[in-house]
Amino acid sequence: MAELKRFGVSIEENLLKKFDKSNENIYDNRSEAIRDLIRNKIIEEEKLKEKENVVGTITLIYDHHKLGLSDKMNQIQHDYHCLFKSNLHLHLNRDFCLEVIVVEGLQSKLKKVSSKLIALKGVKHGKLTVTKIGGL
Repeated sequence: MAELKRFGVSIEENLLKKFDKSNENIYDNRSEAIRDLIRNKIIEEEKLKEKENVVGTITLIYDHHKLGLSDKMNQIQHDYHCLFKSNLHLHLNRDFCLEVIVVEGLQSKLKKVSSKLIALKGVKHGKLTVTKIGGL
């Protein structure tokens, strides 16, 4: 483990109270909460780099009655098979399904393939969520 450094932070009392309340029963102490905030900030900035290798999910809600949609979704996944790791499929109701697809690869490629899936007719909502691979 890396050496820990101590530093002081000046913060308004009201803001600190809100911070403590929002982290109640989550973190053992403020230091852990602040470390997570810093890590998340760094990850958010680094994952924006197009050449960054990331892991994440593509979440899709779609109308499974839309003719040819499943075939088009499968074709895109086959065309980019090296990016796709696993799928979870749920039937939400009579008309809609939820697909959660685990992906890994270059940020730029994941953006491209997720955009293709989300743009398909019959997909009602979609989102790519990624995080950096490895430590900080």
